[in-house]
Amino acid sequence: MSKSEELTFRRAKVDDIKDVLSMIQELADFEKMSGGPQLTEEDLKRDAGLTGGQEYCEVYVLIDNFTNQTIGYSICYKAYSTWQGRYFFVEDIYVRPEHRKRGAGKRIFLEVSARAVELQCPRLEFNVLEWNPARQFYERLGAVDLTAKEGWHYYRVEGQQLTKLAKDLAAYKS
Repeated sequence: MSKSEELTFRRAKVDDIKDVLSMIQELADFEKMSGGPQLTEEDLKRDAGLTGGQEYCEVYVLIDNFTNQTIGYSICYKAYSTWQGRYFFVEDIYVRPEHRKRGAGKRIFLEVSARAVELQCPRLEFNVLEWNPARQFYERLGAVDLTAKEGWHYYRVEGQQLTKLAKDLAAYKS
């Protein structure tokens, strides 16, 4: 069996979401954010468009064809840039530790890259924690660290601050 026959990459189905959520927790543990994921199976099914309604993300799984186990996943979504228009953003790529070093991560990365090309996106973007050894993996595949190259910093507003800003709109309008 060739390497490409050992693994199957495909869009997630409803029955895959429990495994994906389990791997999201594994990734959070690896990133030292064990309490981080607030996502439920229902949230992910809904947002991936698996239960009807609008699709906010694309969820993919990587299956080991020998064991029929889900060994990795990726969550991606379409985004937009005023510089280049549409692009594809990779929220997560994860391979279970016991399945690393066999080309599984590379397969996922190549597949989501091909999806970006299919969508006619001129770029693929993602974030990697500074201390994560996967940074070297992505750089070997041609990814460029924009913080180092262009000085971009990634910011977030969330929780109470986001709610405060939304409430501040009323005061701003008056």
